[in-house]
Amino acid sequence: MAKPISELVDELPADNITVKALHALDFVMPGEWENLVGFEATIKKVARTSDQERIQKIGERAIHLYNDSSQGYQRAMWLYQTVDSTDKALATAALANKVGHSIGFLSFLSKITPKADRAQAIDLSLKLVVEVVAFCSINGLPGDSIGDFVKSLGKYSKESLMRMNALICFDGILPLGPDFVRMVIEILEGLTPDELEKNETYDRIKESVPGGNTQEQLNFIQQSFSSVSDWINGFVKEHDLSADKIVGSLKNFIEISDDKLDYLAAFIDMTTNYYEHTGTQTLAHRLVRRAMSEI
Repeated sequence: MAKPISELVDELPADNITVKALHALDFVMPGEWENLVGFEATIKKVARTSDQERIQKIGERAIHLYNDSSQGYQRAMWLYQTVDSTDKALATAALANKVGHSIGFLSFLSKITPKADRAQAIDLSLKLVVEVVAFCSINGLPGDSIGDFVKSLGKYSKESLMRMNALICFDGILPLGPDFVRMVIEILEGLTPDELEKNETYDRIKESVPGGNTQEQLNFIQQSFSSVSDWINGFVKEHDLSADKIVGSLKNFIEISDDKLDYLAAFIDMTTNYYEHTGTQTLAHRLVRRAMSEI
């Protein structure tokens, strides 16, 4: 990795569009997610200590674990970063100089092209696969351990649960509607290996997706989404999620003057990196906890 984990955590923003968008989802899981930034601050919070010697030891051990190529932490970080970067492929440069503390949404419409439903469904499923593979990498499991991942979802909390929350809201409900789970399953069932190979996200992460060829990897993608579909539907039902609720909360944090949901979803894709942001926090927390147990 180009940067050590300590630097990545130190560079997490305290407030930007990503953070505002995630705070807008706090109504789903009130107080569950804290935007904890800074490596030392993370150690202090997770280890519940202000002892500088202990903080130093934990930090050194966490950095050592992250740097150990035999562990899966760097791979997980790369996956979180990569799946976010492909969302920004379109119009990032055009948007960059216009993003400020307040966003006038209509000014972006000429610069944004919403994804077709089919492309959005594929990208959503690939983000979920990244979550599965990253989970396995972090926990030292085989990359195709879908059953273990599904069981773990019941224990997801804080930044990890927020990442799944954002995936459901920003990549599911807003662009695809309330019946997005069924839609994604139907699209994946009709997907061909040739079509999958044309997807930029898949092309970037395919070496990490379990399977010896594109067809086997497509089978894994289909199985992953199907296996998690009941949990996703349960989450949506439990929290009574709807596009109106999501947009209404977003308006408290970001100035939105248009409610075209497919364009709003494209805007969020291009201006946020919630997978990388919360993924970095997940890795930092896991590394600190493991370091604490080993020193």
